[in-house]
Amino acid sequence: MTKAVVLLSGGLDSATTLAIARDRGYECYALSIDYAQRHGAELVAAERVARSIGASEHRIVKVDLAAFGGSALTDESIAVPTAGIKAGIPITYVPARNTIMLSLALAWAEVLGGYDIFIGVNAVDYSGYPDCRPEYIAAFEQLANLATKAAIEGNKLSIHAPLISLSKAEIIQQGILLGVDYSQTVSCYQADAVGLACGVCDSCRLRRAGFAAAEMPDPTRYRALL
Repeated sequence: MTKAVVLLSGGLDSATTLAIARDRGYECYALSIDYAQRHGAELVAAERVARSIGASEHRIVKVDLAAFGGSALTDESIAVPTAGIKAGIPITYVPARNTIMLSLALAWAEVLGGYDIFIGVNAVDYSGYPDCRPEYIAAFEQLANLATKAAIEGNKLSIHAPLISLSKAEIIQQGILLGVDYSQTVSCYQADAVGLACGVCDSCRLRRAGFAAAEMPDPTRYRALL
């Protein structure tokens, strides 16, 4: 089987991406990044998801992005927005996060002798993040093929973003068809220690609206009834 590194946050999108990679016949190596995010429960969820979907290996790598801050997800002094999704790039954007994650995935892929990397970015329900756009993914793939020994020796590296043009409802529908258990995932930006979701952050709003649009029951565990 062809090896692929799959970035796995523990959320809905990355779980679906892992299931898609497995369905396409890849031997999947799941990579999660502990970047000192406030919603650390997602890393526990990532371990559950990796086991459930059948990753050959799952690693968690630490990178302390809280050392720089600049985001509500890495700086406890900045509140996570809960008033509803607004236009523009939100304060939950983490500077350079996807670039760092893809770079680490690229390093592991080279070591494994695999030339495929999967990431669950989405340009439809993406909350305004600039590093979730198709142009960014194409640019990083170009960088990967300029900067690696593997590519120079003739092994083209590919960055796969299978969710990039799907709505949240379409992502959920595809995941259900592939047997993803979304009750195992955590998407909330401020989930508590046991993974209970707040229900009001941007990520919770997008997730809840996605299940409603897909006409699927929402298995998310919330801290209070909504």
